[in-house]
Amino acid sequence: MAEVKYRRALLKISGEGLCSSASFGIDGGELNRIAREIKLVTDLGVQLCVVIGGGNIIRGAKIARQSSIEEVTGHYMGMLATVINALAIQDTLESLGVTTRVQSAVAVDRVCEKFIRRRAIRHLEKGRVVIFAGGTGNPFVTTDTGGALRSSEISADVLLKATKVDGVYTSDPAEDPTAKRIESLTYNEVIDRRLAVMDVSAVDLCQRNGIPIVVFDLKVPGNMRAAVEGKAVGTIIHNG
Repeated sequence: MAEVKYRRALLKISGEGLCSSASFGIDGGELNRIAREIKLVTDLGVQLCVVIGGGNIIRGAKIARQSSIEEVTGHYMGMLATVINALAIQDTLESLGVTTRVQSAVAVDRVCEKFIRRRAIRHLEKGRVVIFAGGTGNPFVTTDTGGALRSSEISADVLLKATKVDGVYTSDPAEDPTAKRIESLTYNEVIDRRLAVMDVSAVDLCQRNGIPIVVFDLKVPGNMRAAVEGKAVGTIIHNG
């Protein structure tokens, strides 16, 4: 195995990461690009699992506000959207020769396995990429929290939070031209300063289990590999 800092990692990707800018659904080009980046990581011998959101297909809270659909139902619809995204990533990775398994917190046994912690760990030990779908299986819980939960369950060494920007900033760089990127933060700083990185519950869960969070730009080639190698990429959130 190559020299890497993190030997078991969880990659959290938002559903929007699978589509082109200001778009909807799944873009084949973006899907292939992400799969190639994942392969760069697995080629290092890193045990990698993925949590994918579903916002490129549907957002439960939003559809509930715009229709007569109950918010609980909307959230379950969002969970099913993550299954669609997981299957898309699975087939794309396997076209590159990367063996994968999809495990869902919501039972969809015709297309993927049910989430079983010990089975997931065994897949990782055998070199398979495990894609976790269905969030936590509960409404009103984001996939960020789902990623932190799965990271804790499988004893991940790091949670890789792939975003549209190259780290955490002092304020929204899209609105504030004076915003500056922060290279390192403690969990408490993220929570106390209410920095829009992840849900507070997700950050708290990572803190309790000592799992560092690396926030990096998904669009930059090689960033994902550099992050698991321990290179200075984006922002790291840890105990300090």
